[in-house]
Amino acid sequence: MTAWAAEEFAGAALGDGRLNRRLIKLAATFADKPTASIPGACPDWAETQAVYRFFDQASTTKRALGWQDILDPHIARSEARMRQHPVVPCLQDTTELDFNGQDIAGLGPLSYEAQRGMYVHPTYAVTPQREPLGITDAWMWARAAKGADGKRAGVRESLCWIEGYERIAETALTMPETRLVYVADREADILELMQCAHALDNPADWLIRSQHNRSLPDGGKLWTEVTCGESFGEIEFRLPSRHGQAAREVRQQLWARRISLPDGQGGRLHVTCLMARETAPPDGIKAVEWRLLTNRNAQTLDDLVELIEWYRCRWEIEMFFDYLSFCTPS
Repeated sequence: MTAWAAEEFAGAALGDGRLNRRLIKLAATFADKPTASIPGACPDWAETQAVYRFFDQASTTKRALGWQDILDPHIARSEARMRQHPVVPCLQDTTELDFNGQDIAGLGPLSYEAQRGMYVHPTYAVTPQREPLGITDAWMWARAAKGADGKRAGVRESLCWIEGYERIAETALTMPETRLVYVADREADILELMQCAHALDNPADWLIRSQHNRSLPDGGKLWTEVTCGESFGEIEFRLPSRHGQAAREVRQQLWARRISLPDGQGGRLHVTCLMARETAPPDGIKAVEWRLLTNRNAQTLDDLVELIEWYRCRWEIEMFFDYLSFCTPS
């Protein structure tokens, strides 16, 4: 495990060789016991104290270490792995880190105002075959408390989706032999994100789950327009177990259409809307239906199946968040 950590963090530049070596040792220690607390992961009290000193660099160095300092060498290794593949889905989502009951400065409300913690919005790169490649970017923030008027000060949180695409687009320009695909759930169905990708000329493809049944220029509705035509065919796959439901086989019927949407600036955005609807769900089980939007011009059943497979990779970031919740330090 130490050899892996030494390779992953070989590029660490924390301002002191001792800190670089400590980072490698910590990575190996925590990887060996990922769900343990800091005292539980460390072999003795001396090592536990060393870990806390590492995370409290404000009192021992001229500058405090930030998460970016620690993550930078991993990001470099992640991007090196991405260059080895022709297509890389880049998954984005947001999760809570719940530190409720702990005396930690800088926390804010979570889903409930009384909860204390912070939010993390990473970009997690995987292969289409679900092999993890690593984290390439992250937004981290704590919410401000609501004011007397019920409003919350601070940066608009939806920017994390737009800036997340911008970072992926910047990365795409550095690896022209690899196609990067921004994959996100319904919170990313933001017109501003599509405008951003269009303005940049889509250096990275994007595939998001549709949340809004948008009005079309001719007066129709997006989802109805797509399914009024003939189906392209079907796809069958195994849905993993989730939320107390057992894994099962799913068969979906697929529709798609190239659509012109108002861009909010007097012009048009050309997107493909794909509808995937389960045909025969088990009794008492809600049908799996996905409505997806993408810049890709999908024209065949194989094109649509590829899009579905990219979207299904999104399950990997859910598993990553489950792991992260176990690893929240204490």
